[in-house]
Amino acid sequence: MAVPKKRTSISKKRIRKNFWKKKGYWAALKAFSLSISLSTGNSKSFFVQKIQTLE
Repeated sequence: MAVPKKRTSISKKRIRKNFWKKKGYWAALKAFSLSISLSTGNSKSFFVQKIQTLE
């Protein structure tokens, strides 16, 4: 027979939510950091083909 689950406390819910938010924050920070290194040409993990302009 199905038994209803106990309610999760507000503090536990908040802790889990903050973990989830922090995960997204670090992912965004890494992506931003990578984009900066790519734009400046200091990237060690990506090889970007530079287009030479004739001047």
